[in-house]
This record gives sequence, C-alpha cells and structure tokens, in this order.
Amino acid sequence: MSPPEDAEPVPVPVLRLPRGPDGRSRGFESRRGPRPEEEAAEAEAQRARARLRARFLRALGAGRGRPARFRLRGGVRVEATLGAAEREAAALLVEGLRTPLGRQEAALLRGSDIIGFRFHVPGATAP
Repeated sequence: MSPPEDAEPVPVPVLRLPRGPDGRSRGFESRRGPRPEEEAAEAEAQRARARLRARFLRALGAGRGRPARFRLRGGVRVEATLGAAEREAAALLVEGLRTPLGRQEAALLRGSDIIGFRFHVPGATAP
C-alpha cells in the first residue's frame, strides 16, 4: 500500500553521537590531555618492555643449537636442543625432545605452555 499523494514526508530525526574512545582511555575523549607524569610513566614502561624483549631475543639467539631444559605448565620438565622460534615466540622448534613419555626427533613447543627454560653458555657465569 502506497502513501496518499497529498501526504507530506515525515521528517526523520538525526541522532549525533559523541566522539568515540581515543584509545588511551576507557570512556569518551576527555577535553584535557594526559598529564605529563602519566606520559613519562608510560614512556618508561615502554622502554622497559623494549629492553626485556631485546634481552629475550638475545637469549633465544644464544641458545640456538644448545641443549636446553624446559619447564612446562602442569609441572612437566623436558629436555631438547633449542632450534628456532617464531617471530613472536608463539612456538619454539626443538630437536631431540626427551619427555617422560619418550623421545621425539623434532617438535614444536607452544610459547604459552613454556614457563621457563635454561641452557648452558660456556664462559658465562650463573646469576
């Protein structure tokens, strides 16, 4: 059924929403910017994360081809030769994996399952 020809169109209200979150807060964009001490604290936290990541990547590089012991979730301890890691260390490729259930020539250990690992570097002193 079509509207009568002499009927006027009904105006539709336009709803204007406020601006969305700016990415640094949980709510809508505030009128004031972040305080200088907040910016300084965030910058220092970012530098600390960068230092820790660089240290972790150097450790992975130093451990390549070396026998390592891994501590996994659930209290499982395994030994293997460290091979390579994915870019984000989501998985580590190991060779000669020795587990309580047996031995595997090659395996991928998920990064989320690894609690810690250690390997010996000749000439290095233990902390």
